[in-house]
Amino acid sequence: MTVRVPGSKSVTNRALLCAALAQGTSTLSGALLADDTRAMLDAVRALGAGVDLDEATRTVVVSGLASTDGLTASGGVHVDARQSGTTSRFVLPALALLAGRSVLDGSEQLRVRPFGPLVEALRHLGAQVEDLARPGNLPVAVSGPVRGGRVALPGHLSSQFLSGLFMTAPLMPEGLSVELTSPLVSVPYLEMTAAVMRAFGADVEGLHVRPGGYRGCDYAIEPDASAASYFLGAAAITGGRVTVEGLGTASLQGDVRFADVLERMGARVERTPDRITVTGTGVLRGVEVDMVDISDTAQTLAAVAVHAEGPTRVRGIGFIRGKETDRIAAVVTELRRAGIDAIEDDDGFTIHPGTPAPTRFETYDDHRMAMSLALLGLRTPGIEIDNPRCVAKTYPNYFHDLAQLS
Repeated sequence: MTVRVPGSKSVTNRALLCAALAQGTSTLSGALLADDTRAMLDAVRALGAGVDLDEATRTVVVSGLASTDGLTASGGVHVDARQSGTTSRFVLPALALLAGRSVLDGSEQLRVRPFGPLVEALRHLGAQVEDLARPGNLPVAVSGPVRGGRVALPGHLSSQFLSGLFMTAPLMPEGLSVELTSPLVSVPYLEMTAAVMRAFGADVEGLHVRPGGYRGCDYAIEPDASAASYFLGAAAITGGRVTVEGLGTASLQGDVRFADVLERMGARVERTPDRITVTGTGVLRGVEVDMVDISDTAQTLAAVAVHAEGPTRVRGIGFIRGKETDRIAAVVTELRRAGIDAIEDDDGFTIHPGTPAPTRFETYDDHRMAMSLALLGLRTPGIEIDNPRCVAKTYPNYFHDLAQLS
């Protein structure tokens, strides 16, 4: 079977913000249209960018805010990021470019996610940031203009902090140089950020961004590699064959490396620059793997590991406890609910193979919990997913597409 999953959430939200901060008009093709990206669309509209969306073709035309005299917006903006971590952490530094007082808020789920390191970095760079509730959490009020310069930032909590600062940096008068005070997690996401920025004309080298702004451009958004992991994992679990189009060795997204893990487990993997094919061989072996750079696929691997021979140990992902839910505790709890021997570790989990009992899984309003645990239903009757609509965050048609595998 051949599938083409929706556009990348990560690339869509980066391209939308770069286009909004650019001089001129940009045309983005293949954009993801889901809750997280609609939150970003509303945010760039609130900033004052022009947005013309063609739902049928998933094309977005963005009229950028910048001119030869700087940004045309002056603040006084209110942004509701809903549940979107990327939108909130990318837009907060953009609001700090504006001279007026702006407010950033989000859902109750987003309000408990950490923002402290990003807030402190913006203050150091010249912005005024006011905590409107608990320090280090949304909502916050921010006033600029931020000047840029040098700043220290921890890397172990989320690469989104650094990506947000980077995307704003070309419009900071002093640019940006970052010193990491702890190792950076999810390094491929920062590499993706830099690649998208360069497409819009930014000058990025290592942890340094020079001032100079963005130029509007035409930009094609590749399919979402995290979403593709569910279909590749399904092939490995069922002994089927799935080809994902539009993703391959030329992809910007680190999550294409999930196929490497499936290959280690015993699946057959074929790769070209723009497609990946996984064929299940009927034999899966447990593995030990560091998923620090592909953490959004860790729950997918948990579902695959249930069907392996021998335990699977995932490490390096302690930071995903701060995602939409504590993803380590949640996936272990739900697998145990189904009778699977799953162990929660400080920085990951260990899954022992077994046959899941018929179970109604809780999803914790986390789209990745719903999509990954649904894979268990491909081989086990009686699997149910509570609140399946939470997949609308990134993949509204997921269950329709998954049904095509059967």
